Amino acid sequence: MKRAIVLIMDGVGIGALPDAADYGDEGSNTLVNLAKDCHGLKLPVLEKLGMGNITDIEGIMRVGEPSASYGKMAEKSPGKDSTSGHWELCGVILEQAFPTFPRGFPPEIITEFESRIGHKTLGNIPASGTEIIKRLGETHIKDKKPIIYTSADSVFQVACHTDVFSNEELYSFCKIARTILQGEYGVARVIARPFAGTPPDFYRTKDRRDFSQAPPEPTLLDIVQKNGMGVTAIGKVDDLFNHRGFDKSYHSVNDQECIDLVLEVMEKKNAALIVANFVQFDMDWGHRNDVEGFKNGLIEMDEGIGRIITKARDGDLIFITADHGNDPTTPSTDHSREHVPILAYRNGIIGKDLGIRKTFADLAKTIARYFGIEGIRHGEDFLESCIS
Repeated sequence: MKRAIVLIMDGVGIGALPDAADYGDEGSNTLVNLAKDCHGLKLPVLEKLGMGNITDIEGIMRVGEPSASYGKMAEKSPGKDSTSGHWELCGVILEQAFPTFPRGFPPEIITEFESRIGHKTLGNIPASGTEIIKRLGETHIKDKKPIIYTSADSVFQVACHTDVFSNEELYSFCKIARTILQGEYGVARVIARPFAGTPPDFYRTKDRRDFSQAPPEPTLLDIVQKNGMGVTAIGKVDDLFNHRGFDKSYHSVNDQECIDLVLEVMEKKNAALIVANFVQFDMDWGHRNDVEGFKNGLIEMDEGIGRIITKARDGDLIFITADHGNDPTTPSTDHSREHVPILAYRNGIIGKDLGIRKTFADLAKTIARYFGIEGIRHGEDFLESCIS
C-alpha cells in the first residue's frame, strides 16, 4: 500500500513572502532569524535532508547529496492563519482572507454571545493569552465571567478557569460562538483556552480546543478518504478540518507526544495518509517570543524526524513543511506571513531542488498524483522529484 506522511511544524517559516509588509511582517524569517539569534542551530537530521540547501541558515550546512528534495512554498491564500495554511497544504485556496477584529468584536456579537451562554464577559480586546489571564483572571474567578480576546489572527478566544467552568462548559460556550460567528464575522477559529492555578501564577492547560470553519470544498483528506484509503489525523489537525476527512484522529498539543503517535500509527500500517501537526512551535514558543524554547523544540523535532524516517518502509513519501511563520525574534507575538519549507523524503533518492513553489497546494497535488486520484483543483505536483 502506498503511504504519504505529512509533518507540519506549526509556525516554522523560512522567509517573508513578497507581500509580507502588507501584514506588518517585513523582515520576518523564523528559521533564519532564530538561527542567528542562537548563534547557529544544530539539526543534523534536517541538515542531511537538505534544510540548509533551501537558504542560508546559520549552523545548518548545505549538503551535496541531500536525502530529500528541498524547496520552499508560498501561500497563495490571503492571510497567515493556521486554518488557511493547513487547508492550502491540502489543496484548498481561499480567495478572501478570514476577518480579523483588531478593536475587538462588535457589541451586537458580544451581546448575543452573552445572552446565549447566560453570562456576562470580560475583555473583548486583542491580547496575549498569557497576559490577559494574568490581568483579568482574578476578576473572572470572582465574577464568573468568561474572558474574550482576539489577536492579529482571525480568532475568537474564550478563556475560563477550570475551577469556574468545566472544560465541557467552556467547549459548549465555544460551540455557541461558532454558530454566531458566520458570514462577515466568520473568524477562522473559535478557540477554547482553559487555564488553572492561583494568582499571579495562572497557567494554560493542555485542553485547548479549536472550533474551525468547515473547508468550503473537499480537501486532500476528504478525497483520499472517499477513494477508500485510510486517513489518520494527529495533533490539532482534527480541529482545523472541522473533524472531517479522516478515519482516526489523535488529538494532542504536545510535539513529543505527536512524534510518538506518528510512530505508533506507522506500525499499524492501516493508514495511507498520515497528517500530523506539531503546534508547540507556534502555541508555546512563537507567540511568546521564546527563542530558547523554540530552539529546543527544533532539536527535539529533529531527533523525532530521524526516528520517523528510520521506521519508514520502502516507497513511503514523507513531507516536512509548515503552515505559516511565527518568528520569535521580532517584537510581534503573532503569526508571520512567510514562505514555508518543503522537504520530500523517499528512501534511497538523492534530493532535487524544488525551487519556490507558487502555492502550498503543490503538496496536495503531489500526494494526489502519487495515489493516482483526482479532485485537487489547485497546484502543480513535484512527484517526479520525490520518487527518482
